[in-house]
Amino acid sequence: MLAKLAESLPDDGTFLFEPKWDGFRAIVFRGAADVYIQSRDLKPLDRYFPELHDSLLERLPKGSVIDGEIVIATAHGLDFDALQMRLHPAASRVAKLAKETPSSFVAFDLLASGGRDRMATPQRERRALLEKLFAKLDPPLHLTPMTQDRGLAEQWLEQFEGAGLDGVIAKPAALTYQPGKRAMIKVKHARTADCVVAGFRWHKTGKDAVGSLLLGLYDDRGALQHVGVTSSFTMAMRKQLVKELAPLRKHALDKHPWRAWAQADARSGRMPGGQSRWSAGKDLSWEPLRIERVCEVKYDHLQGDRFRHAATFLRWRPDKRPAACRYDQLEVARPYQLAKVFSSGSRRS
Repeated sequence: MLAKLAESLPDDGTFLFEPKWDGFRAIVFRGAADVYIQSRDLKPLDRYFPELHDSLLERLPKGSVIDGEIVIATAHGLDFDALQMRLHPAASRVAKLAKETPSSFVAFDLLASGGRDRMATPQRERRALLEKLFAKLDPPLHLTPMTQDRGLAEQWLEQFEGAGLDGVIAKPAALTYQPGKRAMIKVKHARTADCVVAGFRWHKTGKDAVGSLLLGLYDDRGALQHVGVTSSFTMAMRKQLVKELAPLRKHALDKHPWRAWAQADARSGRMPGGQSRWSAGKDLSWEPLRIERVCEVKYDHLQGDRFRHAATFLRWRPDKRPAACRYDQLEVARPYQLAKVFSSGSRRS
């Protein structure tokens, strides 16, 4: 079951509010003799998280199916980069990382218990069954906090980001579990930033349309860092961008701050056109542009020095100089202890 994005938490109706975790979505099937961890795209995750597989097998009761999130919790909050590193083809590497950065599973819904299908059961009743099931379970298995208090959910939205969480989910109390449907509501942090447009990638249809714009921000040393992309364009705008950006392609590499990247082997490092194991098979080649254009984008949060997700294009900023697009314009979340998130508990009033 999925969620649709909203700008604010719902005012009317009875909802269960939960934090939105930033990890790998997974459904856990506890059978009579084994456990199967399934990703959102229906692939097995067990080999990448052997320590979690063993914990789930040992502690979950037979005949249960749990929806949740795999996360890696550190003293500084959730670490999505460490989570991505676990998707490694070498079992020896996975085993090493499992000891160095062990994973956790945060449960937030119940699809079956005691061998019975619970998907037609209302959300509030599924939550009660989930609380009962997790009452005696210890880390690395966690039950996500829940509240029906909208005011408290607003506090979570503000505070929990400092521990690496991604927003708040609102679930109608009477909602049945609806696979593939955007039946829940998610509210994420929305911020804007003025970014340098330093290049672009062609659309998958060919060189008659722009696929995405490469965004940059200047750091304290005056170096232009690649912070992410924006690709939220209609096809008509993608084709218009080809014409609009054409003048900026002329002599773009002459003084481009990413010139070395453009001329380097794409396998040599993390660069706008660089390959990684998560982008294998995708054409990540890019076209440089003269550093003259600025656009305003909407983003949710930073992961290190980059936008965690693709940013949403809002408008061009002809009134802004590229040199003014710096990291210091960005809002920084106040640190918040992840342990406080895990211990927030469940409140039904």
